[in-house]
Amino acid sequence: MIATAVPAERDAVARALADAPGFDCLAVGVGPAAAAAGTATALTTAALRGEPYDLVVSAGIGGGFPPDAPLGSLVVADAVVAADLGAETAEGFVPVTELGFGTVVHTPPPALVRAAAAATGARTGTVLTVSTVTGTAARCAELKARHPRAVAEAMEGFGVAEAAAAHGVPVLEVRAVSNAVGPRDRAAWRIGEALSALTEGFGKLAPVLVPDFQESP
Repeated sequence: MIATAVPAERDAVARALADAPGFDCLAVGVGPAAAAAGTATALTTAALRGEPYDLVVSAGIGGGFPPDAPLGSLVVADAVVAADLGAETAEGFVPVTELGFGTVVHTPPPALVRAAAAATGARTGTVLTVSTVTGTAARCAELKARHPRAVAEAMEGFGVAEAAAAHGVPVLEVRAVSNAVGPRDRAAWRIGEALSALTEGFGKLAPVLVPDFQESP
């Protein structure tokens, strides 16, 4: 199952997988809550009809942290992190895990991450899930300081991963970079290019999105 936020992302992936059997591309909603609900519904429906999914891929466009993820590049998450799930304190941000509950990190199967990156030439690293898209240099610097390996941010990966984990299904996150994380400059966004990169990337990913990799260390 490929879970995107919006139909334009779904269609970009579906174009690449049109001739590859066994993939369902779904637009599950914008933001972590909608993504979790939409993904969980799809997973439950598939399980009830006796055709459970082997893998869930969170896919779409997102912001890249310069200079690691330039516009038009592809990134594959080796960690899916909820960057703003926690509490603000006088000393700074405290993740929910340090408050004594919850989780903030999901780890995709390492062999699958390596295979996906090798097939597409994608960069690997942490992909952050945020409920509010970064719009300032200060916020970008804060996130990078807390997550030095961050290569991109988006709004759905962690929600998709939570739903997948609840069903015992592995997850992968793949993002094409449409803009730089930092001050919002709509004139510099390259959404069309990012969607094209998503299509090209998934055209190369189809052969590696198979159960064999999910069991490997």
